[in-house]
Amino acid sequence: MEITIGANVKRLRNQKNVTQEQLAEAMNVTCAAVSKWERGETYPDITLLQPLAYYFGVSLDELMGYDKEKVDQEIENMLSEFRRIFWSDWKAAQKLVETAYRTYPNDYRVMSRYMWSRGVEEAEPDLDLALKYKDEFTRICDKIIGGCTDGSLRLSAWKMKAILLHAEGKTEEALQIHREKGGSWWETFEQMNEQMFKKDRPEFLYWAKRNMYELVDFGADKLVKSYFFDPAVPYDELLEKTEGTADELFRLGCERGEAYLVVQAESVYGRLLNDLKYRPARGAKNEDMVRILDKSLSAAKKIDELAAADKPLFDVSIGEREIDSKLASSIGWALSSSWKRDVELREDPEYVKVIEKYKKE
Repeated sequence: MEITIGANVKRLRNQKNVTQEQLAEAMNVTCAAVSKWERGETYPDITLLQPLAYYFGVSLDELMGYDKEKVDQEIENMLSEFRRIFWSDWKAAQKLVETAYRTYPNDYRVMSRYMWSRGVEEAEPDLDLALKYKDEFTRICDKIIGGCTDGSLRLSAWKMKAILLHAEGKTEEALQIHREKGGSWWETFEQMNEQMFKKDRPEFLYWAKRNMYELVDFGADKLVKSYFFDPAVPYDELLEKTEGTADELFRLGCERGEAYLVVQAESVYGRLLNDLKYRPARGAKNEDMVRILDKSLSAAKKIDELAAADKPLFDVSIGEREIDSKLASSIGWALSSSWKRDVELREDPEYVKVIEKYKKE
């Protein structure tokens, strides 16, 4: 490997906005020595490598052989692979991001992905896990907030900060972070993207449609939750109000060729199946989950068909998630999930029969 430490020292020094004199003083060497390093005439003494890496906040490998374009591409490839296998092989995805974090511990994208891969979760966070990783996550959040310019990564770090506060019992402080760092529904970047274009522009139509698909998906998710988590709604009524609604949406969507109706139906089926599997208090029956899985995969298949001629739908449902297809992703999760209920369901011949049916299509 070509040693480019001199060029790296110069680049990192400039990024840190320090002079050669300041670096020389910090390393207890002469300014002439730093100048020779940067011109490639000499290398720093081996005893200075760790102090230099620490001073610049980089790994030794990065200090000695940094190739920004190559490293960025390697990181992007790893994160892309993480997103690709996330829904089909969670354990492999988690191992991949752990490797990325060990290799590139100072990359903000990797730091954020690693932090969220520990299992705390954004929705219904595991507060015990949050407390377990509190010190490590606080350091990561502070690094991202203090040095990263990517708005989404900074917001994600603030979100974790709020969870850590909530875990400590400081819920009001956590909610204050949401109020100060988040925005209203109308201040989302998707809405701002749509508003940026005149209404006679194709870009406006693209974002209007894309936002529509995002919102109907989001609304369908809330529909299920509004019934599922209401103890006053009996189990049979829950299925009637949610599964029955999805059935009508899917029928009408297929009949009219309206993708937004199919998206709503698929979201209802998916959320309902998820909650029935992982919320045992509702006492879900296997036959209900088999039936809903069948409908969910049928709706996923229909979305794949419609997305082939609908770029906004494709981008939201497939492209952005970096999956081959919605149906393939759903099948992959059903076959590989290590959650106890999924493992149990795969012992049910009727459940497996449904999966095998769609694998052949």
